[in-house]
Amino acid sequence: MEMNEIVQSIAEACDDKRAENIIALDMNQVSLVADYFLICHGNTERQVQAIARAIKDEMDEQDIEVNRMEGFEQARWVLIDLGDIVCHIFHKDERSYYNLERLWGDAAEVPLHIGQEG
Repeated sequence: MEMNEIVQSIAEACDDKRAENIIALDMNQVSLVADYFLICHGNTERQVQAIARAIKDEMDEQDIEVNRMEGFEQARWVLIDLGDIVCHIFHKDERSYYNLERLWGDAAEVPLHIGQEG
C-alpha cells in the first residue's frame, strides 16, 4: 500500500469518528521528522480518544505498526507515530493554540477524499 493510500485510510478512520478539520500535509520538502502529518481535532477528550483508537485499529487491520502513541490518557494532544506518517489528534482548544498548520505552512496540503458532514 502506498503512503498516500495509508494517509487516506487514516483520514477515513478519523472521519468515521467525526473528527473535524482533517488535513494532511506532505512534509517531504520541509521536515526530516516524517513524510506526512495528519492533523485533526475532536470536541471532547472522549472523542479525541475514540479518533486515536480508530487510527490504531485501522493500522492494525492493515498490518502497519504503530511505533508510539503519546498523550492518550490526557486526550488534549494525541500523537501517533507510524514512522513515515505522524498523526496529531488535538482537543479543539489545543489545536488553535499549537496551530501546526501555520507552523508547517511551507508544507503542501494533500487532497483527502472523505465525506465530511457539516
